[in-house]
Amino acid sequence: MKSLLSHFRKNLLLTVAAFVLFFVAVYIFLFTETFYALIENGSLWVREWFGGFYLWLGLICVVFLLVLAFTKVGKLRLGNAPPEFNRWSWIAMLYSAGMGAGILLRGVQEPVYMLLNPPIKTGQPNEIIALEYTFYQWGFTAWAFYAMFAILVGHSLFVKNRNIRLGTSLHYFKRVKFLPSGIDLLTILTTVAGLVAAIGLGTTQIEGGIGHLLDLGSGNLSLTLFLVFLICFIAFLSAWVGIDKGIKRLSNWNIYLTLLLLFFVFMQGDILLMLKNFLLATYHYIVDFVPLSLALGNYDPGKEFLTDWTYYYWAFWLAWAPFTGIFIARISKGRTIREIILGVLLIPSLGTFLWFSVFGTSAFNLIEQWGTYQNEFGNVFTSLFMFFSNYPLAIFANILTVILLISFLVTSVDSAIYVLSMFTSKGSEHPKRRYRLIWAILILIFSEAIIVLGNIKPDTNVLTAMQKFLIIGSLPFAFFTVIVMILLSRTLFKKV
Repeated sequence: MKSLLSHFRKNLLLTVAAFVLFFVAVYIFLFTETFYALIENGSLWVREWFGGFYLWLGLICVVFLLVLAFTKVGKLRLGNAPPEFNRWSWIAMLYSAGMGAGILLRGVQEPVYMLLNPPIKTGQPNEIIALEYTFYQWGFTAWAFYAMFAILVGHSLFVKNRNIRLGTSLHYFKRVKFLPSGIDLLTILTTVAGLVAAIGLGTTQIEGGIGHLLDLGSGNLSLTLFLVFLICFIAFLSAWVGIDKGIKRLSNWNIYLTLLLLFFVFMQGDILLMLKNFLLATYHYIVDFVPLSLALGNYDPGKEFLTDWTYYYWAFWLAWAPFTGIFIARISKGRTIREIILGVLLIPSLGTFLWFSVFGTSAFNLIEQWGTYQNEFGNVFTSLFMFFSNYPLAIFANILTVILLISFLVTSVDSAIYVLSMFTSKGSEHPKRRYRLIWAILILIFSEAIIVLGNIKPDTNVLTAMQKFLIIGSLPFAFFTVIVMILLSRTLFKKV
């Protein structure tokens, strides 16, 4: 313990980050209602005034990255060595870190919501509109935010031989005193807030699934706290042994389980209809990408819808982008900029589109068979388990879902532990293990505290507040992304 405490005394960034997290935790506990009101109003303000800016930023990021990929810049290789990980493991790790449990949380609920509340009017059947808009919110734009930071940090680390910290990724940042440290501190705090939100959402769904399987009901605090401990403990072990032995193996495991669950639903549904919906919705998404991205004409779902859905998603992806991008950069050594951009934009997006097509189409068919819909898929935490209750071997599918949820959460948390450890280990590509232990403990304590607080004060949704805190934290990164595009293009195009 003394050895761990000594690292706080010697590491200013770690000390300040830990102090701020502790101060925020105490403030939330003492002034829960005030904190919630501040976050609620702050997140609405961000979406009200900067929602349109976020839409333009998303479109510009996608176009900017495609320009990089298809010009001579795309041939630049990050480092001289061959890729450290094979393509399968690389895709598995970036997908597990960047999306993961979200597709389980929203796999049925979101397409059904879009079916019943069509956001746009394109003349296509509601089923295609529902899938197209779901693709839009989980597709190229989200991964473009991730890829932007991956290229920035990867070029800095493997070409310029700087450390992996975001604040030192471009030499321009060093011209402003304290700016690099400020960028790193903001990245750490936003990453921890994002993790707490993800752990809270994920464990709530897992607890709901276990309650559904064992007929225990939901809201078991002891079970939720145990699940948080289990996830953080496994994530710590994975981060402790390193990327190759821990994170890579768990990520590969995730993809195998995901494909098994996908195949289970695919083989029991209308296969031709699933494939038809997948192809049609993907085609319309690509054709309609620009008007969708700018909410033009018939593709404008209205400000209220955008605020509740699209602006929220864009802010969420932006807040996660620095941490996820840094991790993608770390595992992309030896790959060209073109390969990274196209790999990150296309492969995870198409995999997600297929997932939503299979589960969404199957849910649409169930609703049609029932004749009436009583909001069976309305609860985001239990919708997938309710969905599987209509299938043979439902227990098998639900158990597999719980295992996959835990595994996806673990790979998000272990990736974050590794990135945070790199930040506070002087930007080392291979952070010291003691820092991995420190961050595992801090994340565990903060996550457990937020969940306990949410149970003590059920009238104030503390977990929702942490999610909305990410929206506020995304605003600096939105402006930072614009600066990155300008400075990164100046840096990269000097080389060609």
